Amino acid sequence: MKICYLDAFSGISGDMLVAALADAGADQAALVRALASLGAGAVVRFEPASRAGIRATRFHVEPEDPPHAHRSLSEIVAMIEAAPLAERARRNAVAVFRRLGEVEADIHQVPLERVHFHEVGAVDSIADIVGACLGFELLGVEAIYCSPLNLGSGTAASEHGLLPVPAPATAALVRGFPVYARGPEVELTTPTGAALATTLAAGFGPLPPLRISRIGYGAGTRDFREHTNLLRVLIGDTTAATEAPTVAVLEANIDDSTPEVLGYAVERLLAAGALDVTLAPLLMKKNRPGTLLTVIARPEDQETLAGVVFAETSTLGVRIYAAERRLQPRRIVEVETPHGTVRVKVSGEGHYAPEYEDCRRLARQTGRPLKEIIAEANFAYRKSTS
Repeated sequence: MKICYLDAFSGISGDMLVAALADAGADQAALVRALASLGAGAVVRFEPASRAGIRATRFHVEPEDPPHAHRSLSEIVAMIEAAPLAERARRNAVAVFRRLGEVEADIHQVPLERVHFHEVGAVDSIADIVGACLGFELLGVEAIYCSPLNLGSGTAASEHGLLPVPAPATAALVRGFPVYARGPEVELTTPTGAALATTLAAGFGPLPPLRISRIGYGAGTRDFREHTNLLRVLIGDTTAATEAPTVAVLEANIDDSTPEVLGYAVERLLAAGALDVTLAPLLMKKNRPGTLLTVIARPEDQETLAGVVFAETSTLGVRIYAAERRLQPRRIVEVETPHGTVRVKVSGEGHYAPEYEDCRRLARQTGRPLKEIIAEANFAYRKSTS
């Protein structure tokens, strides 16, 4: 399967996405012709660009004079459905606009049919959304994945006045998705970009396993001195690679929580989605014995788990950093012991280990020692492979 990964380290906007797809090889002439067929009242063009010394592509949309008034959702849908577009591109573009319409209707407390798009209904956003959906089609992309979204910070101007970043529409669109803020105090993810990412992406998180065949860079409007304002797309075929993606590691040094509190915190962290939690002894300042709490988590879960650490322990700070890990392929084999069935995890190297919870359950049910159940499971697996 050919997939496209949106690396939104500097946020995402519609024009950056169209530009990145064109930079990755989507036929620019075909994009220009298709967007002209919409009759949206815009002239589009591509040009080479550079951000922080990295070559990229810029996508420009120039409204005709005078620009068209605000359009309703039904008008925009009719425009898209009348254009000679590939069916999947048409369907995706309509889905993005419907999602935007639902968000606008909720924010302004009006029925969906009465929503008239403001910034997102302007000709540039129509070109951005249709252009992005068509760009995926031209590149043969079958599935889209996205990194956590960098929203930016500060304030941004809108037709409703000066608003904090993220703007209300953007905030509503990214609700439930992994986001963060880093870099200059400007809007980095726009409503159009957020709508495209959250509507079309099959998942959010680190780069999935793939064999990269194309890379594209879409340039943002501004060129910041200490921040590379680009959207990168990585396109390739999925692979059977078994390397785990990047994980987040959360750490805290604790010297004033009881063992009971720490034990309960471990339980809460695992229940909240931590991949692993460990406790290790420390000698802290003033010769105080303490505990190092370490949590391994999916990047999208790090803020939730940090909240659990603060809620369930006495620490005043948590260190968070990214780390890579490698995982061997593994499979599960069921074996029969004299006391019941036990699952056994088997690695690609042939190492094996009985599933602890299965052995624990059988030990409780039968009253036999846990070590005896584990020994029986090991013997049963070796016998099954001999």
